[in-house]
Amino acid sequence: MTPWFFGYGSLVNRATQDYPSAQTATLNNWRRVWVRTELRDVVFLSIHPAPGHQIDGLIAAVPDADWAALDLRETGYQRIDATSSVTHQSDATTIAAYQVPTDAQRAGGDHHILLSYLDVVVQGFLQEFGYDGACAFFETTDGWDTPVRNDRAAPLYPRAQRLTAEEMAVTDALLAQVQQRQ
Repeated sequence: MTPWFFGYGSLVNRATQDYPSAQTATLNNWRRVWVRTELRDVVFLSIHPAPGHQIDGLIAAVPDADWAALDLRETGYQRIDATSSVTHQSDATTIAAYQVPTDAQRAGGDHHILLSYLDVVVQGFLQEFGYDGACAFFETTDGWDTPVRNDRAAPLYPRAQRLTAEEMAVTDALLAQVQQRQ
């Protein structure tokens, strides 16, 4: 039995991963959230339980059931069983998601969101779900009061991608909208 994972952030951008059978899916009763930890000065995009809510993302098979590479990529997260919460059209019977453990999260600190990371996430949502999907990403994510560090000129995110001017404009416009509401 091949295990699968649900990606809800950068893993939605297929250019950042090479996992087979990737397809869109929905995680029910959860929301995304930017969280601080002591591991680094940038926030992690995580998930938290939220009855009645849902988030879109991708599911994909873990080749040879070997979690090592994905676990390494997701350092700072714990793998949790999400099988019963994911709506999908695949033959997956076991689906995990990654979440920053509650005891590793911090309420304060001088943390920020890397714009190069946010760009990768939005690009993935645009490619998979279109403009409405990118809008939904912002609407179903909490923690937008976190400062954003503009590192586009010299990306700090290791899997940064080239974006078109239109993709960057979408990120900038949607980010401005959620920040105005804070």
